Amino acid sequence: MTKRDYSLLGPDGQRAVDIGLAAAEWYHTDVPRKVMKELMQRSDQPAIRDTVILYGCMVAFAAMGIALWPSLWSIPFWLAYGVLYGSASDSRWHEAGHGTAFKTPWMNNAVYEIASFMIMRNSATWRWSHARHHTDTYIVGRDPEIAIMRPPAFARLLLAFVGVPDVIAFFPRLVYNAFIGVHPTEKTYVPHSEWSKVVRVARITLAIYAATLALAVWMQSILPLMVIGLPRMYGAWHHIMTGLLQHGGLADNVIDHRLNSRTVYMNPISRFIYWNMNYHVEHHMFPMVPYHALPALHEAIKHDLPRPNASIGEAFAEMWPALRRQFAYEDYFLHRDLPETAKPYRMDFHEGALGQTAAE
Repeated sequence: MTKRDYSLLGPDGQRAVDIGLAAAEWYHTDVPRKVMKELMQRSDQPAIRDTVILYGCMVAFAAMGIALWPSLWSIPFWLAYGVLYGSASDSRWHEAGHGTAFKTPWMNNAVYEIASFMIMRNSATWRWSHARHHTDTYIVGRDPEIAIMRPPAFARLLLAFVGVPDVIAFFPRLVYNAFIGVHPTEKTYVPHSEWSKVVRVARITLAIYAATLALAVWMQSILPLMVIGLPRMYGAWHHIMTGLLQHGGLADNVIDHRLNSRTVYMNPISRFIYWNMNYHVEHHMFPMVPYHALPALHEAIKHDLPRPNASIGEAFAEMWPALRRQFAYEDYFLHRDLPETAKPYRMDFHEGALGQTAAE
């Protein structure tokens, strides 16, 4: 059985470099140049529309929650506000960070900074963290954003639905960045030129949280924290639910996104919150295609991809048994079947990574 070391400073990361898994050439489905050019066209309109809807709903829900506070009638409005604050912010952070949501750069940057604050991520650090995630997707010791490690820590996964692990990890790192500087693990992927920005963002973020907490103490009420901070916890469930499905139970240490990523058909509300990241194989294969073009990209390349899961429920029904088996047998993973029209898998992989399959 392979024992994985997920530390970015550990031996698995160096081994990935030594055997060519780090910054490798990934498989891509062939797409006609004209089609890809059309798919990669950026536009402000879809993202402006969605952003106005998102922030407009957030303001309305928060206003109703405040107006009805502390009545029980305020609860539905806080729950709705929480999902938009603690889950939709994840997808907005993601797409704006890619610079593809809007055509206009400052719009991407503005939404990215706001979303980073809401989802409790240092915007200067996580921009580079996510770049590494795409360069070395689920390569052990290289990818800093592996959500489900092997063997799975089920207690941690369940607590993640209410934001506990992320919040516990966020504030010590925030203080570290604000007063000490860039953490050694962050230095493995954040360029030196960005280190001062990491510190500056941390100090601004810490000041906002300190002011919010001071206001709550002065008011002798948690109401300010219901607007800033707590929604990251009670509203996290949707982004955890969808995020676990991205790669959970699938292969690691491979360089074919059809092996390590999952596409799931979802309802329109979840797709709005998630900003079409349910088309996750497609996104990883072609990360510069804007979120609003992912359904069209899916149609263009689905002949070369594994069958998408038909729903969130079906995807969890597939994933959870695999995670339970990984708890006992770390090398187990779900093998993805390709349609007859697909090209074969790229079989460049870490020694033993494909040694055990779902057929075992």
